[in-house]
Amino acid sequence: MTVLVTGVAGFIGFHTAAALLARGEAVVGIDDLNPYYDPRIKRDRLARLGGAFTFLHCDFSDFAALTAALGGQSFDRIVHLGAQAGVGHSLRDPHAYVRSNLAGHLNLLEIARETNGLRRMVYASSSSVYGANAKLPFAVEDRVDRPVSLYAATKRADELMSEAYAHLYAIPLTGLRFFTVYGPWGRPDMAIWRFTEHILRGEPIELFNDGQMRRDFTYIDDIVDGILAALDQPHDTPHSAHQRLYNLGNTAPETVVRLVGLIEAATGRAAIRELLPMPPGDVPATFADIAATTAALGWTPTTSLAAGIPKFVDWFRDYTGL
Repeated sequence: MTVLVTGVAGFIGFHTAAALLARGEAVVGIDDLNPYYDPRIKRDRLARLGGAFTFLHCDFSDFAALTAALGGQSFDRIVHLGAQAGVGHSLRDPHAYVRSNLAGHLNLLEIARETNGLRRMVYASSSSVYGANAKLPFAVEDRVDRPVSLYAATKRADELMSEAYAHLYAIPLTGLRFFTVYGPWGRPDMAIWRFTEHILRGEPIELFNDGQMRRDFTYIDDIVDGILAALDQPHDTPHSAHQRLYNLGNTAPETVVRLVGLIEAATGRAAIRELLPMPPGDVPATFADIAATTAALGWTPTTSLAAGIPKFVDWFRDYTGL
């Protein structure tokens, strides 16, 4: 059958659609190609998707437009990856997060409810829901009611709405809490892209908290493997009252200073460092406990940061010409 993928022109959506197509699935992809970052890379990603792929240019936060775009389309699974991303941007344009992450997520839940024979909907949550929890690593059972950014609050709200829909309508739902995803075709607004670009151009890079923040950097191929594993879960029993939630992280937090060192090694250039304090809405560390993920999905990451960064830098130099 066919998988509906939202945010298909985005970083994770593109890679997920490519993997689905490579294994013989048909994909219907939705994206509004918004200018949060340069839409050129979004169009370049789409241009690489061939085969049984149908693209619908649509804003899924507009329910009337969404239902009209999906008229005549059939699918039996949904991978909902579209969202307004970015912690810092949520301080500047909070309404964008309400539209995309709240109204848009509700719209996809409604589509799921109305789709006969839906086998599963997998959706993107975030490690940001853990806030500034002092307990490490972060486990799905941990307290997540103290977000430190609006972005995090919207992602936790998505989980709560999904729990209600799973309970009310027996929809098989799986939420995935992603931990700092990186790799080829990544987002230009993310630190790994910015650091690489600035280092290659000989421009200063900003290191918040003196570069001592630790992140559980997770390579895109590992994330896609986790998404597909969640999508392929056996069907839930009838009238399942709960959704499933899993962490997808590398379980090997690295400091931002270590990240910069790996980019310097891969580029052969030295970084010019500008040390800054911790920005509002950010957290000192993320670290995924994936024991439950491994037990349920058989998923474990395989790509270390030391192996993944050279792959990103090689792609970046080829794509940008720097």
